[in-house]
Amino acid sequence: MEERGGSILSAASLIGPATFIVAAGLLIPIAILFRYSLNKFVPRLLMVEAFTFENYVKFFTDAYYIGVFLTTVQVALACTVICLVLGFPLAYVLARTRTRFKNVLVMLVVLPLFVGNAVRAAGWMTLFGSKGIISVGLMGIGITSEPTEIMFTTSAVIIGIIAVNLPFMVLTLQSVIESIDRSVEEAAFSMGAGPWHMFWRVLWPLALPGIAAGVILTFILGMNAYATPVLLGGPEFKMMAPLVFGQMQLGNWPFGAAVSFILMITTLVLTMIAGFRLQKRYRR
Repeated sequence: MEERGGSILSAASLIGPATFIVAAGLLIPIAILFRYSLNKFVPRLLMVEAFTFENYVKFFTDAYYIGVFLTTVQVALACTVICLVLGFPLAYVLARTRTRFKNVLVMLVVLPLFVGNAVRAAGWMTLFGSKGIISVGLMGIGITSEPTEIMFTTSAVIIGIIAVNLPFMVLTLQSVIESIDRSVEEAAFSMGAGPWHMFWRVLWPLALPGIAAGVILTFILGMNAYATPVLLGGPEFKMMAPLVFGQMQLGNWPFGAAVSFILMITTLVLTMIAGFRLQKRYRR
């Protein structure tokens, strides 16, 4: 018992300082942000000390801000689902491949993470513009007679966010699938299960912890996307993160703080619900 107590104490002493620093660096700014959201905005004085919830009332009673909020949730959900559908097969191939080039394949998945989101969005702009490769190519082969404008649409934003988030989904799923014994799949096939039944009844339940982690990670990234919506969506397309920056830029810190707090709470609540439902299904 003494050895066990000593090991717990030594572990606590090792992780304690780092935990305190991370918690302080995270919780103190959040507390300050919440306090700012309760202040008033006066055009000439900017932020005035107060204790009011009018910034939250303003957000939830204005159809424009509700629309921005719903657009953000819809885009994040769509990107998460598409990343899961596209990422699972790729993660399975990477996890099960025996080729000596496996490390190269993994690096090809990781490589986009070395490029900033703004640079990747700029690359998509060269494809989606009215004079981009896609539009010119469609006109060249006779499919369309006029330039195809993909830029500044919801589809462009979703494609751009998927390109950013997909590697995170693939890498998360790959690590979990690799830990699943291949003999379990072979046993399912030997008992007469087809590929679909094996996937749905065997592989999917065993991979649920990784699916939950990948879904939560990509959803959080989608909810908080900034560079991609700004560059690919244009000034008319609004999501929560660009809205926060815009309010801060105008000097309306109380309302910007309220919007950012709403974004944070919504992200936490939705990810907790998704994680709880997936974990509940996994336990069954």
